Amino acid sequence: MKVGLCGLGNRLSYLACLLRQYIPEFELVSYADPAPAGLSYIQERGLEPAGYADLKGMLASESIDLLMIGSPNHLHLEQIRSGLENSVPVFTEKPVVTTEAQTFELLGLLKQYGVEQLITGLVLRYSPLYKDLKATVESGEMGEIASIEASEHIAPAHGAFFMRDWRRNSAYSGGFMLEKCVHDLDLYQGLLGCRPARVVSFGGRKTFTSVNRELERVDTYHKKKSSWQASNRVFDDDTDLVDYQTALIEYVNGANLCFHTNLNVPDEFRRFCVIGSRGMAEGDFVRGFYRVHDAPSSRKRIDKSYSYENTVSRHYGAEEQMAGDLAKYFHEGIPLPVSSLDALEAGLTAIKLDESRKTGKVIDMLEVWERFDSYGLQQRCT
Repeated sequence: MKVGLCGLGNRLSYLACLLRQYIPEFELVSYADPAPAGLSYIQERGLEPAGYADLKGMLASESIDLLMIGSPNHLHLEQIRSGLENSVPVFTEKPVVTTEAQTFELLGLLKQYGVEQLITGLVLRYSPLYKDLKATVESGEMGEIASIEASEHIAPAHGAFFMRDWRRNSAYSGGFMLEKCVHDLDLYQGLLGCRPARVVSFGGRKTFTSVNRELERVDTYHKKKSSWQASNRVFDDDTDLVDYQTALIEYVNGANLCFHTNLNVPDEFRRFCVIGSRGMAEGDFVRGFYRVHDAPSSRKRIDKSYSYENTVSRHYGAEEQMAGDLAKYFHEGIPLPVSSLDALEAGLTAIKLDESRKTGKVIDMLEVWERFDSYGLQQRCT
């Protein structure tokens, strides 16, 4: 399997090297990137792929079996198009695209070339904690899911990275809810097997602003380095990225989600509490625990801990699981737990949440899903 990378940043260089461990025939032959920030990482591991300044040049010169995209989000659609038009299957990092219009344009491409030609990197679906939660819900022991409380809170050093990186410009990233929290939105839509019916969101900026500029000299806010479109200023007003946001989602089956994200949480956590008619499941990806209680008896049925010390994973053991599942997918055709359509649905949810935040309106999603389904690619819970 000859593989070419587009956008050789830190994320894709790491993931490519990991996949090489799990897929023996994985051969990294080329990359397209005018300024490859992750090149030293793969070179340190004995890889010397051919380099190209752009994707067009790479596709014209190399014969590859898989194109992996890790470039800034706003570039994904055209790069996916290039791969599909050259009959090359594509793996793309999340989020797949950055706007509603791009979503429907990509659905048109998938209708033409096939949904199976696009794989997405929504890696948290592969995490051991989520797999355990999914198994609990599917067992029926929790009854019908009524409500979910969830959060993704990241530490100040990581939040500052977003404010110094290209991601601070939503024209590039699509906004924080899409760039970072699309993982979480996908998890809970996958758990419920349902799409949102209505969404509303609120948020803003109170930490990473010029009002707090005296914190600029604190080392914490400069620990995580960025590359393309990098800025040395954290507490600036040149960004339209929020640093806190809440969202309420009502799903078509009546279940509710209350979601909260903040970019300045010193003791970070990424937790959930799923409450059903017969029980409750709670867990935390960062703090590594999972507990399930029975409602009628209040008995604790599951109390489990997770350790990631023996993995190289950056997502709570999920990367290794994804690499293993991708190997089974390529070798045996075993379906992956998340599809490109799942990714586009989660992305549209994030996009509409930001629309609500900006307009102050509750967004009805049903017409969006009718248009989504008009491409005839998949029917979902309605």
